[in-house]
Amino acid sequence: MAEIIQKDGTWTFDGDTVRIVPGRDKGVGLLRQNLGEVAVPLRAVAGISYEPGRKAGRLRLRLRDGADPLLQVTGGRLGESSDPYRLTVEPDRTGVAEYFVDEVRNALLLDEVESGPADAYLLPGPAVPITVSAGDGTVAFDGDRLVLEWNWKTEDAKSSGGARSFRVADVKAVEWFPAAGLENGWLRFGLAGATAQAPAPKYDPHAVELFGFKKDPLMALVAAAVAARLPHPAAPPADAAPEPVAALAAAGAARSAEEPADHDALLRRLRELGELHQSGILTADEFAAAKQAVLRRF
Repeated sequence: MAEIIQKDGTWTFDGDTVRIVPGRDKGVGLLRQNLGEVAVPLRAVAGISYEPGRKAGRLRLRLRDGADPLLQVTGGRLGESSDPYRLTVEPDRTGVAEYFVDEVRNALLLDEVESGPADAYLLPGPAVPITVSAGDGTVAFDGDRLVLEWNWKTEDAKSSGGARSFRVADVKAVEWFPAAGLENGWLRFGLAGATAQAPAPKYDPHAVELFGFKKDPLMALVAAAVAARLPHPAAPPADAAPEPVAALAAAGAARSAEEPADHDALLRRLRELGELHQSGILTADEFAAAKQAVLRRF
């Protein structure tokens, strides 16, 4: 097992999964702290690199496009302190960082991992329930229902309608943009059936306006948790394929049924299915069906 421990965080690699635990250093942003441990399966990794520096180096993990709902919804707009896939490395740990890179790269080569875009999320996204207060409102999401409540900074035209509540099944799109310069950011939910163009975020009852304050990046976690439960952008149409994550689980079970039984691989598959079920991505029925397909191979 490869491991590197820094003030910025701890990364470990066991041959199958890169586990990332944020540190308690002042440079660790609130988003990373609240996201907590991230388990990245090797099949979601596109590459890894170490960039040495005079004062500190950087270890960077690059994920396949579309593999992580957080990266998908933030679209490269996360600040460095919020990026969970970056680790600041002290100069005296350069050798350890380079060894870590070699171990991950060797595993990618041996397992012949695809580096191209993914058509299903390979990470479950932030855990739910999740509640974040920032900008002009508070968003609560339990995995099924979203509730938006307003505060004293909310425009009267928006707050006069009271809190908004709707199911994730009614959401067709989620957008997150950080504040930049004098321009405010937003977290916006596009609902199915909406025909009129959405108003500016400050007036939109399905959007939270962000002013660039410390807690604003946390709204990206809500966006990612919702995005993880929407159809993947690269997935086939709903009438031609199962739900994205359910399809992934079914595909894994099908491969297990076709290939000779490898108990270690089957156990890994069961753990992955369990994590997807616990995080709310797989329903109880989807989890039971996929689990039975794997268990039949033992």
